[in-house]
Amino acid sequence: MKGWKGAAATAALVAGLVAAPSAHAGYLEDAGWGSLTVLANVFYMPAKLMRVTLGGLTGGMALALTGGDMTTAETIWVTSMGGTYVLTPGMIQGRDPIAFTGTPSAPPTTADTRPIEDQPLGGT
Repeated sequence: MKGWKGAAATAALVAGLVAAPSAHAGYLEDAGWGSLTVLANVFYMPAKLMRVTLGGLTGGMALALTGGDMTTAETIWVTSMGGTYVLTPGMIQGRDPIAFTGTPSAPPTTADTRPIEDQPLGGT
């Protein structure tokens, strides 16, 4: 009876090993990408924070020197303060984009200010 239990346990172990998916070298690879990401952030984050600080001050000065022109100040603020603050492993691997600067929205276009009834058919 004791041999029967051992054979059943061995058969179950073999069946489990055969049915199990093959192991990938994911843990070491993930640890490597994670370590590289931390190292990259040690240099990237201070540079980004320096840019944000200087951009904030420059935007404030532009606001004051242009007599309160928010368009100019916001363009500086969005460009300098937008973007990626922390790198991720996907960014380091090239799967995700890295944006060191922000992208300001498109400036308002020069619209036709004539009354609608005076505008040509077609909009412009």
